[in-house]
Amino acid sequence: MTFQPVPDPIPARMRGLNRAEICDVNFQEFVRGWQGRTGAAPAPDEPVLAGSALDARGFRELFESQLISRHLDLMARVLRVQNKVFYTIGSSGHEGNAMVARLTRHTDPAFLHYRSGGFMAERFRKLSDADGKLRDPVMDSALSFAASKDDPASGGRHKVWGSKPLWVLPQTSTIASHLPKALGTAIAIEQGRRIGHALPVPEDSIVVCSFGDASANHATAQTAFNTAAWTAYQRLPAPVLFVCEDNGIGISVKTPDGWIARSFAQRQDLDYFFADGLDLAAGYGDVQRGVEHCRRTRRPTFLHLHTARLMGHAGTDFEIEWRALAELCAVEAGDPLLRSATIALESGLMSQDEILALYEDTRKRCFAAAEDADRRPRLSTLDEVTAPLAPYTPDAVRAEATRTDYDARRIAAFGGEEKLPERLPPRHLAIQINNALHDLFAKYPEALLFGEDVAQKGGVYTVTKGLQKAFGARRVFNTLLDETTILGLAQGFANMGMLPLPEIQYLAYFHNACDQIRGEAASLQFFSNGQYRNPMVMRIASLGYQRGFGGHFHNDNSVTALRDIPGLVIGCPSRGDDAAMMLRTLAALAKVDGRVCAFLEPIALYMAKDLFDAGDGEWLTSYPPPDQALVLGEERVYGADASDLAILTFGNGVPMSLRAARAIEAAQGWRVRVVDLRWLLPLNEAAIARHAGECARVIVVDEGRRSAGVGEGIVTAIVEAGLGDKPLRRVVGADTFTPLAGAAFLVIPSEQEIVAAAAGLATATPTS
Repeated sequence: MTFQPVPDPIPARMRGLNRAEICDVNFQEFVRGWQGRTGAAPAPDEPVLAGSALDARGFRELFESQLISRHLDLMARVLRVQNKVFYTIGSSGHEGNAMVARLTRHTDPAFLHYRSGGFMAERFRKLSDADGKLRDPVMDSALSFAASKDDPASGGRHKVWGSKPLWVLPQTSTIASHLPKALGTAIAIEQGRRIGHALPVPEDSIVVCSFGDASANHATAQTAFNTAAWTAYQRLPAPVLFVCEDNGIGISVKTPDGWIARSFAQRQDLDYFFADGLDLAAGYGDVQRGVEHCRRTRRPTFLHLHTARLMGHAGTDFEIEWRALAELCAVEAGDPLLRSATIALESGLMSQDEILALYEDTRKRCFAAAEDADRRPRLSTLDEVTAPLAPYTPDAVRAEATRTDYDARRIAAFGGEEKLPERLPPRHLAIQINNALHDLFAKYPEALLFGEDVAQKGGVYTVTKGLQKAFGARRVFNTLLDETTILGLAQGFANMGMLPLPEIQYLAYFHNACDQIRGEAASLQFFSNGQYRNPMVMRIASLGYQRGFGGHFHNDNSVTALRDIPGLVIGCPSRGDDAAMMLRTLAALAKVDGRVCAFLEPIALYMAKDLFDAGDGEWLTSYPPPDQALVLGEERVYGADASDLAILTFGNGVPMSLRAARAIEAAQGWRVRVVDLRWLLPLNEAAIARHAGECARVIVVDEGRRSAGVGEGIVTAIVEAGLGDKPLRRVVGADTFTPLAGAAFLVIPSEQEIVAAAAGLATATPTS
């Protein structure tokens, strides 16, 4: 049957209605006015229409899922004006994605587009409660729309499609930022099998990742497609099903006709399938072929699903203001629910009255659930909001960090008991980090280290040297040169229960991929109410003082982009023994509490041996035995009894401050306390206030930039502790990028500046 658009102008009975109401009226009038021929109803296991791969039972259930999705949208548009619903980006026109849900398993991890109401309604059929009753997608969704604390996906923190038992990892309103971690999860399924790791899903699982046609153009999406093809080109499995739900428009910007097919149909090593998402009977077989191909071949597969977008981008998008009325009417005439109603009627499976009754019953069910959800409590305190953001169980973390039940593995890793690093002479920072990584790999068979040049070469600074030889190429390997991919892989490995230790070659390179931590990894516990987590320890060669070598991209001291990421833990050592103990604590935080951690390694201190004089060896440290670790936030104090001046610092600032302290003591006669904070997020504000309070004067040494650096957080902690009248100076970097050669020392702090700051404080009146 050919659909006829509502004529232009709109009939009088529809004037004054919004587009959601028009879609609602269209469906009812279409069914009531249908006059086509009706066939004999097929048996449940027979094709719903001749030649269709979809049987009658399957069609009936898919149609029900479509109606649930549609009425959730309609309910949201009505109740948003009553402040009972807080999200109106709907799935209308995309209900055909229910086919993808039906043809995949509930153990296939899914990272979904926000227009996935049909998918979710259908996936709920995959799992029953203990009493055998199917779980209810309507009530779960209504609780999420209402921002109720009882929302099983996010606990009321966001309207997300998510479910722990259905393996749908919650996504916010992402624009392609979830594609790298979906690919990473697919690769992780195969990697887990290769290293003998017990996966939380079946070994033949695939990963479903849906997104819109406009998002397919995003740089993050293109990164994922490229990496998927790069992986397949090397005959490495990557069973990800990319589902591009093509409705031809992104908010108000149209996708050129044929662009998605032109862009993806001929891509090498990204296998393309097309399916009509507006027609269940016609599209089902094509979706089935795409899903089966992905599962059988373990290759990245691109499923181009034709959809439509009804009712605008969201409730606040009044399409009539910018889109031609005739165009809107044509789109609404192609409503997939009209096609499904036609299939139900032509096949004889349902009568007009049965369809309308099901339609109204579904409406009542959705509104009743919404009213129920509105009566449920919402988040009402800050503690409730932030509860899943940064879990910390210090006793369990310390027990895990100091656990030593892997002696045989570590002896083998180091090549014999006599070669254990704690038995060797003091070494510099780079070697002790390397030893600590060997220790962690012996302790955690599920640990993986990957990044640019980390394998055979051992990294630019040889920090990972020997790891691949000791633990094999399946656990230590190079990636392509793309930080977004590296961090997407890390999230995927974490999703599959492994412990990823991704390396970002330089801090400046992290900014290319910051959203993979800010928007994705660090937000997962928050938006899943603690049900999902991305445990990882991200190592980054960081900070400046490389004597002008490499300029900005090798001397980046911008920690700010990391420090404002909620829930992230940041550690920054200045010496080898601290680095080893901090790595153990960070790994334990990841394992026990699921934390996302960043470990900033000062490049300039990697090879440092001396502190005051050439050859004094005072910056070499002994390796701490594996039963020693640090408490999160624990500082290191030099000159703990000194009270004339406290210097608060971290990283490169520590040896610099120690040298400056010697000069200050000679010049001013003061006893100087130097505090290495070691942990930059969260800052130990209590320790900062204590040291500042115990000393007459304070200098904050922060090699980062004056604006928004760590030093601002340190000073704030001092002031908020009531010590605002304390004589205080900051010695910080300039608000500029780092230049080459000797000019670099013009923009970063120096020992002379610290000494000069102390001289300035000599004239200040100390407070008691």
